[in-house]
Amino acid sequence: MVEKIPLTYQEALELLDNDEFTIIAGGTDLMVQKRGWGSSLPDFTTNTLFIKHIKELDYIIKDKHYIKVGALTTLTSLLENEHIPSIYKDALFEMASVGIRNEATIAGNIENASPAGDSLPVLYSLDAVVVLESVNGIREIPIIEYITGVRRTVRHSNELIKEVKIPFTRYTHKKWVKVGGRRADAISKISFVGLAEIENGTVLDLRISFGAVSPIVIRKRSFELQYIGMTVAELKEQSIMLTQLYNDLINPIDDQRSNKEYRRLVSLNILKDFIGEL
Repeated sequence: MVEKIPLTYQEALELLDNDEFTIIAGGTDLMVQKRGWGSSLPDFTTNTLFIKHIKELDYIIKDKHYIKVGALTTLTSLLENEHIPSIYKDALFEMASVGIRNEATIAGNIENASPAGDSLPVLYSLDAVVVLESVNGIREIPIIEYITGVRRTVRHSNELIKEVKIPFTRYTHKKWVKVGGRRADAISKISFVGLAEIENGTVLDLRISFGAVSPIVIRKRSFELQYIGMTVAELKEQSIMLTQLYNDLINPIDDQRSNKEYRRLVSLNILKDFIGEL
């Protein structure tokens, strides 16, 4: 096995085009996954590519349509930036410890593709787009299509995440809920994001995402569209029907953190609370 530390982003792309590597940036999840039994040292069985030092991928830029976040931007940098949506900051504030947030990157959090990844339901609700690059060119993939299963994404082995594009999103109401063993620095049992744009009592937009209750984040735009254009009163009248739609999608598991029936019940109660608060 070889270890490579490219000096530039272009060099990293060229290395990936010639061989397969495990890519390491902050390593806050990866190092734990690869830790060997009886040792605190990670046990990698593949070539490793260290990219955390590549400054070309550390930026936050606002343009006319998007907030563009470089792949190696840390969670702390996101929290401290004025352009990052408040709902995203709500989630980031409850993610991990300060030390972990100082190292963990936006790309690593996405590529880890954990069902319990706290930032993922927010990025789904914000219609984030993952920008991949290789020596052959660039691909842009909506995050809802990017993650295909537990720790599975559509990234090819010769590609790097270059940036994440977050479209500007209008909302007048927001709700972020994380249910865990403690408020922060804990793996989620359930996470929920609700966004709504209400004007003169009419629902102009509605976005709902659940984390940690399915192999991938649950968001269903076709469900949301059924309620856009209704009055808030009409939406509340149909809240039972809305929760039933999501009940059929939620597919939690039993594990050491919680059981599936608790996850289902609490998830639907949080959704009811969000609708009731509009």
